[in-house]
Amino acid sequence: MLARLLRPRHVASAHCDLPCGVYDPAQARIEAESVKAIMEKYAANEDPVFRSRALTIKEERAELVKHHLWVLWTDYFKPPHLEAYPQLHQLFWDATKLAGAAGAKGTVDVGKADELLGKIEEISKIFWETKAA
Repeated sequence: MLARLLRPRHVASAHCDLPCGVYDPAQARIEAESVKAIMEKYAANEDPVFRSRALTIKEERAELVKHHLWVLWTDYFKPPHLEAYPQLHQLFWDATKLAGAAGAKGTVDVGKADELLGKIEEISKIFWETKAA
C-alpha cells in the first residue's frame, strides 16, 4: 500500500536529469577549431615539450568534439529528422571518425581538421533547419 501511495502519478522521460533542451553544434565546432589551431601551432614549433603538450591537448579537444556530436546525434535528432535528412547517419559517422583516431586524434594533418569542420558545418545547417521547423 505504501509503495502505491509513493508511486509517481506522472512519468516523464528526458535525455538527462534536467531536460534543458539546449543544443547547439557550435560546441563541436569550437572544439574542432581548437584542434585545427593546435595542429597549426604544432607544425610551426620544433620544441619537443611544446609538441608533446600540444598533442595531449589536441586529443582532449578531439574527444570533446566527439562528445558534443554524440549528444546532438543521440539526444537532439529524432526519427522524423532522419526521415527528412537521410544523410544524417553518414554525416555523424564521418564527423565522429574524423574527430577520432582516424582523424583529428590520430594525426596533425590540418586537412583532416578542415574536413571535420566541413562535416560539422553540414550538421549545423541541418540542425538549424530542424530548429526552425
